[in-house]
Amino acid sequence: MKVGYVRVSTLKQHTDRQDILMEKLGVEKVYSDKVTGKNDKRPQLREMMNYVRDGDTVIVESISRFARNTKDLLELVEQLTVKGVEFVSQKENIDTTTPTGKFTLTLFAAVAELERESMLLRQREGIDAARERGVKFGRKRKVSELPPFYVPITMLVGTFS
Repeated sequence: MKVGYVRVSTLKQHTDRQDILMEKLGVEKVYSDKVTGKNDKRPQLREMMNYVRDGDTVIVESISRFARNTKDLLELVEQLTVKGVEFVSQKENIDTTTPTGKFTLTLFAAVAELERESMLLRQREGIDAARERGVKFGRKRKVSELPPFYVPITMLVGTFS
């Protein structure tokens, strides 16, 4: 079964362009979200991921409609793969039903891993350089003053007898 996923970022945006594409491609069931794609907490995405079965194909207009970063994309595609579901992104011409599509997705994974490792290395180098310059990390200690309504407990002891 061809299953489509359509997403726009806000309630004011329209899914018309993506809906037309799904119809042209003969998609039988379409899930549609009108929420940000920055994470996978999207109701229709979750429902679609639970719905698809072995032999289905998930079709999206572009990767950016499915996931906002490579890590999320790869995790979602891995979940589909485990279920025996293929993934197709029209714009980027990624189709995991073909050897070329699988290769392209593998390249995405390799680049994502390299970028993640490089970012962590740059971060560590930056922190070390800052420490050498005397930069202190963490929250500054705060000496809190007593609130204006503070009454020492010793003053209250005699009031309640």
